[in-house]
Amino acid sequence: MKAKELDFNAIKRVYFIGIGGIGMSALARYFKAMGKEVAGYDKTETELTKQLAQEGIKIHFTDDVNLLMKDADFVVFTPAIPKEHTELNFYLANNYPVLKRAQVLGLISKSKYAICVGGSHGKTTVSSMIAHILTHSGFGCTAFLGGITVNYNTNFLLSKNNCVVIEADEFDRSFHELAPKIAVVTAVDTDHLDIYGSKEKIDDAFVEFINKINEEGFLVIKENQSIESRLPVLDKAFYSFSSSSSDVYCSKYWVVDGGYVFSISYYGKEYVGFRLNMGGLHNIENAIAAFAVAKELGIETRKIKAALESFQGIKRRFEKVFSNDQFIYIDDYAHHPEEIRALIQSVKGLYPDKKITAIFQPHLFSRTRDLDKEFAKSLSDADEVILMEIYPARELPIEGVSSQLILDKVKCSFKKVLSREEILRHIETKNDGIILTIGAGDIDRIVKPIFELLKSKG
Repeated sequence: MKAKELDFNAIKRVYFIGIGGIGMSALARYFKAMGKEVAGYDKTETELTKQLAQEGIKIHFTDDVNLLMKDADFVVFTPAIPKEHTELNFYLANNYPVLKRAQVLGLISKSKYAICVGGSHGKTTVSSMIAHILTHSGFGCTAFLGGITVNYNTNFLLSKNNCVVIEADEFDRSFHELAPKIAVVTAVDTDHLDIYGSKEKIDDAFVEFINKINEEGFLVIKENQSIESRLPVLDKAFYSFSSSSSDVYCSKYWVVDGGYVFSISYYGKEYVGFRLNMGGLHNIENAIAAFAVAKELGIETRKIKAALESFQGIKRRFEKVFSNDQFIYIDDYAHHPEEIRALIQSVKGLYPDKKITAIFQPHLFSRTRDLDKEFAKSLSDADEVILMEIYPARELPIEGVSSQLILDKVKCSFKKVLSREEILRHIETKNDGIILTIGAGDIDRIVKPIFELLKSKG
């Protein structure tokens, strides 16, 4: 069955293969909120699957056709599921309507006023900021987010408003299914070469996404991207952190209590008195993109200010896990060299007198192979660099590719590849400093042990 033939109003039961994924779980919550019966499979139990179960969604963790939903009206799967998956093949062989997650989001976007946020990095924070501004201001939106917002402790928001905020994922060309009324592009960098093969093809993909914008729609895009000369004729705002040639940018900022007070220049007019209670200069830039969208929607500036000041961030995005007079511990999802560069530079700006130990788990063999020099350069800004072994995610090992590939090119006084246990023993020897855990794999499993260790030392 083609996606466009599916009537969501008529269906009663939905089954998810890979339900524990951040994008899949948001969709599962959406259908549950619509009054549908929802169930699913995932490989492992996590905090997120536990939450879904508490919300009334049945989940199992064994690939077994005897456990799946036989009377499902349609099935949603993620591209991360292997092609030999037994349950997926059962549904395909028996002619159930089977759709990719992106196709389902595409159907939702076509029936709503869709704000779609894409980019090589920053899209989770920008989409979460936009969703929070719309919710906090009373404008309202339904939101499908790529992270757990601290304000709401969820990756899904529901509103009766026809507006929907969607994180537009470029992996597997998923964002080409969407129908944006407003689109944001935060960055067009080299990534996902396992999908695209070259930077030129990545550029092509982002241009195609932008061309999906309704002709009466609006584009917010970071200044000086490689696709700038190929943008279609439509209303647009170029933004940046501090470039005065942009339409929207930060004209002044001050570091205050681990956060920022800043001003925004918007088409030549200066708006003052914004407050962001989180670290990372890149988060001011993210706030500027969200501000541009909110202004396009006609939300009052005072309401945008109040929302940004109350924004508590996203879990694992510059998340301050622990802080005392000796140690500051920050956990971050960064898994691209540019994200790591921005993270470490922001930490240096906030805490210029403290030594930084960066603990990084590379994500994907192909990304490590393609960007090893860039990773090493970004990590070299730290005082100490510790690497964990590569998190493979959907990939099989590639001969000659390991974390050592990055480590050999890192330039700092202390650098090692260590196991979880060795990392904890190394931190045990420290008396002070900043600890960063960085990565998109299962490095989050070490967050609690590090927190407990630092707490016991204090």
